[in-house]
Amino acid sequence: MVDQLKIKSVLISVYSKEGISDLAKLLLSLDVEILSTGGTYSYLKSQGIPATPIEEITSYPSILGGRVKTLHPKIFGGILWRRDELADAEDITRYEIPSVDMVIVDLYPFEKTVASTNDETEIIEKIDIGGISLIRAAAKNYKHVLVVPSAGFYSRVSELLKASNGFTTLEERKLFASSAFEISSHYDTEIFRFFNREFNKPVFKQSLSEHTLLRYGENPHQPGIFYGNLHEIFDQVHGKELSYNNLVDIEAAIQLIDEFMDPTVVIIKHTNPCGVATRKNLSDAWKDALACDPVSAFGGIISMNRPVDLESAKEINKLFFEIIIAGDYAIEALELLKSKKNRIILRRKPYHFAEWQFKSLLNGVIEQKKDLKTEQEEEFRYVTKKHPSPTEIPDLLFANRIVKHLKSNTIVLAKNQQLIGCGNGQTSRVDALKQAVLKAEVFGFDTQGAVMASDAFFPFADSVEIAGKAGIKAVIQPGGSIRDNDSVQYCDEHDMSMVFTGIRHFKH
Repeated sequence: MVDQLKIKSVLISVYSKEGISDLAKLLLSLDVEILSTGGTYSYLKSQGIPATPIEEITSYPSILGGRVKTLHPKIFGGILWRRDELADAEDITRYEIPSVDMVIVDLYPFEKTVASTNDETEIIEKIDIGGISLIRAAAKNYKHVLVVPSAGFYSRVSELLKASNGFTTLEERKLFASSAFEISSHYDTEIFRFFNREFNKPVFKQSLSEHTLLRYGENPHQPGIFYGNLHEIFDQVHGKELSYNNLVDIEAAIQLIDEFMDPTVVIIKHTNPCGVATRKNLSDAWKDALACDPVSAFGGIISMNRPVDLESAKEINKLFFEIIIAGDYAIEALELLKSKKNRIILRRKPYHFAEWQFKSLLNGVIEQKKDLKTEQEEEFRYVTKKHPSPTEIPDLLFANRIVKHLKSNTIVLAKNQQLIGCGNGQTSRVDALKQAVLKAEVFGFDTQGAVMASDAFFPFADSVEIAGKAGIKAVIQPGGSIRDNDSVQYCDEHDMSMVFTGIRHFKH
């Protein structure tokens, strides 16, 4: 086998014609003979580029409405024959099969079609058969054939061929073959995922080619990569490159802020909210969110559900923080926030997030549906003699929205639509509550008349007893403990109200 091979013939079969004429002209200048299929042949002819239609080689027309064009021994034989195998060379001669040294394909846009229509007939017709077969055949025979598996490679292959005067090395062909199998495997994965919408087979298949190299992983000595297209979710308008931890915190901030409809500000630190407030305007929401825990807010991530105005930006700019996320920014506000060169400023876009999430675990992957349940007042089960007041109910709902986004075990204390204390990531619920009460006291909040939310049931009455002594007057929790009556009884005896939701919100 010769490492360097001169390209003498190419088969071109592409869905998108953009950019192909320039590549074809380059191949002509290198004395490469062009073979082509139906629509591609017609397009090249319209551009004044001479090519041989494959029908002249196969003696068969395109049939079945274009479903069968290239699937013929005279095409695939020309791609797959091994130049260093005498028996293959004899077959090529005997059956008068023209040799193909290069294959250029751009597949039917199956993925885009699925995203743009529910018409199953149209979707099925965009499953490429001939193109994917050409890619696989050429990639398999990379020792002798160069494969260009999509329009995204035109520029790269053009530069390569110009520099080498139409020659390719074994390493180059193998690299392109690797990309070809990446494209074909992704294509097949998307087809399976489309069919599996109906049958929901318990098979884990994901294929993400787009990626972003991160500054580092969780720690500087750990490399990190994000797979996916961040530009679909937000535009980064300012600041340094995103890190692994940044992205984890950004997701936490987006997940929580999307729980609220009224003007709200969320401050996140290590995925946990350390400040949340809902007010009539963004500026007041910011001031009260920061007041929750100004110490933890330092170096945090800020997210809000209203455009950032100049008044709010002036206050926000006083704090050192890593990232700010909003749907938009007033021009003056954006210029002010850009005053710190490393500060990351993100502008969110409308985006529908997947309802399922997964992560690697042990020697496999664990997958679950996201915790998308947000309880409403009409779902409350009133279990105490006293019911929450009209002012306490909004606070209970507010606290319960937050508690599901904190690491378990967790307790949230809220008052007047403001987070005033939280305990999270504790090994006991009592410790989480004590931490929440202590935080509220440290930052000057009066817990008298506040409400409490718990991510899971109280196994004993000790938690409501501690809460009652701190002045908590209303409690929201899932219920479900065999000792629920102990907690209910304590509330009844101490003029407290409690509601059950029936929904646990563990987060690990």
